[in-house]
Parts: sequence; structure tokens; C-alpha cells
Amino acid sequence: MTGQFFAVIPAGGSGTRLWPVSRAKRPKFLLPLPGPRTMIQDTVDRLSGLACRENILVVTGAAHVSEVQRQLPELSADQIIAEPMPRGSGPAIGLGAAIALTRDPEAIVGSFAADHIVTERRHFEQAVRAAIEIARRDYLVTIGIEPSYAETGYGYIHAGAPLGTFEGLQAREVDRFKEKPDAEVAEEYVASGEYLWNASMFVWKARVLLDEMRTHLPELASALERIAADWDTPRQQETLNAIWPTVSDVTIDHGILEPSTHVAVVPATFGWTDLGDWHGLGTISADVSDPSANLAINAELLARDAQGSFVFGQGRLVALLGLQNVVVIDTDDALLICDRSRTQEVKQLVEELRERGSTTLL
Repeated sequence: MTGQFFAVIPAGGSGTRLWPVSRAKRPKFLLPLPGPRTMIQDTVDRLSGLACRENILVVTGAAHVSEVQRQLPELSADQIIAEPMPRGSGPAIGLGAAIALTRDPEAIVGSFAADHIVTERRHFEQAVRAAIEIARRDYLVTIGIEPSYAETGYGYIHAGAPLGTFEGLQAREVDRFKEKPDAEVAEEYVASGEYLWNASMFVWKARVLLDEMRTHLPELASALERIAADWDTPRQQETLNAIWPTVSDVTIDHGILEPSTHVAVVPATFGWTDLGDWHGLGTISADVSDPSANLAINAELLARDAQGSFVFGQGRLVALLGLQNVVVIDTDDALLICDRSRTQEVKQLVEELRERGSTTLL
């Protein structure tokens, strides 16, 4: 679209709610969910119509750099930024913006997580282009998803006064951000028509973001500017290794967007899902004409007196008898069976394994 637009892809986390397939050494963004391309490959693909290839930056853990490079051969090695240690979305996105600013003083930066699903690419591009136009007016812009049901696993955005129409979409000021609600509150949010899902997709001028950081997170801003000053020089890695461990672990939402008074939202619908658990993957992969049908991915399924169940396997036969609404995840070294309504709790099993001192299963 323009050489001025940079896309930053934070690729972190271990996806514990998608255990036992997602592991610390091979997190969900490196997996073909739902496939056939991996999640990070799909993310780069959908950004290719918006950002020049050389303006795509991936921020990931040092342990994942070689696999990211293997999966994204179209990106050069200097486009994949290795975090010495995890430090939250604030430092990761901020570093991408600081680097972009060194390359273009008028750079506009978008942040798009590596582990989201988008099924309607044309509408996604429309929303990002609208966000770019609003960002040119010095707003911090977030893309909000018009909710189709009362989801308790997402944060919400309360939309305020209208700002105008951009690329055919009605932008609004952000009144406030809301944490993940319980079921009753989520129903109220959706019924009101005033709330949007927080998709954690952001667009802003790099300069404006760094200015906001100097106001709300001055120590982080100073650290990122010192790292960026030595970027693309022989001192790059030495400076990153020295400063990165000292930066605060903070999310971009809590650290910047919530206290800022100049935030806008673009309401959009483009088949977005934050693939947070196995129930979610089963839902987006299901036959919409028969939501009670069983579904199997990478497995041969034999089902009798069983409905609404989701199986993800490694190719072998999985048989279900007399079970309703269960998830079965079959891997070489672990088997998960749980009710579909409790897949958000899978991360608690991972925590228990960690407390037991398990290493091979995490």
C-alpha cells in the first residue's frame, strides 16, 4: 500500500490453552491451526497487501527465531527481532515502532498478533486502511470487532462519540476499555450495541506512540530509544542484551491505551477469532449447517451416540461412544479429554504439570 506503513507482528506466548499440541518450544503461532498454513504464515500473507515486504517486522523469542525464519523465507534475518526474554506486548510493539521511526520519521505502524484467525481478508484490509487514515490525525487507533455473541474470553471496548467515516467504516472515540466480563455482563455489553471485542490490533504513527510512552511509561520509552539508536549498527545485539532485561513487563493496553485520551476505534467485521482454546478451533472449523455434528481434524473418527464433539489427532482412529460435547486432543505423548465448556481451564493443567516439575510435556 505504502512504504510509510510498517507491520509489527508480536509472536510470543506458549498457547497453554491449546495444550498438548501447543508447547513452549512450538507455540500455537508456529502450528497449522486450522491449516494448511501456520498461523504466523497466514498473518504475513494477509499483511502482504498492506505493507511492503521489507516493512514487516516479527518480534519473537530467541528460541523461536530459527523456526520463524524457516517458515517465513521471504523475510530477511534482520526483519525477525529476537527478544532476549519475554517482556509483554508493550516493549515488543514499542521496539518495532522505535525501529520503524529510525527508518522513516513519518512511519505509521500497525501491530497484528501472530496467532489470530481472519477469514475475510478484503474486509480486514479495509479496516486497516481506515485505521491508517485515522492514525494520520495523530490518534492511537484500535480495531474493534462487532460482537456476534456474548464472549467471556475477550476484553471489550466501549465506543464513544463518532469521528467520521473512513474507507466506508464509521470510526468512534474510545470511551474506555473493559476487562474480560462474566457471562451476565457480556450479555449486557452485546445487547447494548455499544461495545466491541478488543482484537488487540493497533495502528498509529510511530512518533505518536513514542510520545505517549514518554508520558505514561517514560522509563520504557527511554530504554527503547536507546536500543533503537544502536539498531542496524555493530552494537545492536550488545545494546539489546544489556537493556532489554531492565525494561518493564507491561501490556500495550494497560500501559498506553487505557490512560491515553486520544484513542479511536474502527468497528469492523472480518471473520476474526483469537484462537484461545480448543472449543474455539472446533467452532470455526465446524459445519455451520449442523453445529451439533462431530468434527475431526487429522484423525479418523468413529462415533456412536455422540454429538457436538471435536477431535484433533495425529492420524490414528479415535472412537467416541455415548459422549456429548467433548474435546479429544490426541498427540504422541499426551491425551487431553475435556468438556467443551471448560477448554479455557486447560492452562490450569499445564500449571499443574509445571508444579510437578515436568519438562518434556510443557
